[in-house]
This record gives sequence, C-alpha cells and structure tokens, in this order.
Amino acid sequence: MAGGKNSQTGFQPDSDVHITYEEQQKINKFARQNAKLEDYKEELRVKQNELKNLEDACDELALMDDDAKIPYFIGEVFIYHFLEKTQSSLEEAKSKKKEEIAKLEGKCADLKTIMSQLKTQLYAKFGTRINLESEESD
Repeated sequence: MAGGKNSQTGFQPDSDVHITYEEQQKINKFARQNAKLEDYKEELRVKQNELKNLEDACDELALMDDDAKIPYFIGEVFIYHFLEKTQSSLEEAKSKKKEEIAKLEGKCADLKTIMSQLKTQLYAKFGTRINLESEESD
C-alpha cells in the first residue's frame, strides 16, 4: 500500500504496520476497560476509607459508658441511640461496606483478566509499537 499513504500521520509510524478493524476494536475495548478499571479503583479507595471511618467509630465507642446516648447520623439528621444500638448499627454498616468492597474487587479482577487477554493478543501483533501499560501498575 504505497502511494499517498506515507504522508499521512497515523497511529503507527511504521509503514508496514496495518491495523485491522478487529484489532482497532480490541484496542478500543482495552481503553474502555482500562477507564472502567480506574473508576472502580477510585470507588474502591472511597469505600475502603469509609470502612476505616466505621472501624474508627467502633473503636471510639469502646471508650463510652453503657448508658451514654450516641448521636448517629442517618440520612440527613442525627438521632440518638444507646451504646448497644449504635454498635449494632455500625457493625451492620461495616458488613455492608465489606460486601460492597468485595463486589468491587471482583469487578476489578474480572476487568484485569479481560485486559490481560487483550494485552497478550495486541502485544503479540504489535510488539513494542504499542504501549498498553498504565502509569501506575497494580
């Protein structure tokens, strides 16, 4: 495919590299999966921080008197619970948060598997002419 092709600026600088429609679809899919993975990782960081806050709250409650009334934030208001009810509510919130984290970790693992398969296929075809590594590899 000589002719006017050499003057075009393309994805690959090498004139002997041709990208088929299917290969371009794989590259696009990899990019979409990578963006989704970054979103999941950010959501995971937020949820892990929320879990840490819940755990810290549980630790603080250990220092409280049994008959103390604890302000507990639900929705947009604070309500007052006795210590036992507050501890129970926090344990339930921690359990839910751990489930959310586990689901997100599963989604991340699934995406990493898909991306790994795509990387293998694309590196086999393009070698060093393509870079599919993120700036921070996990």
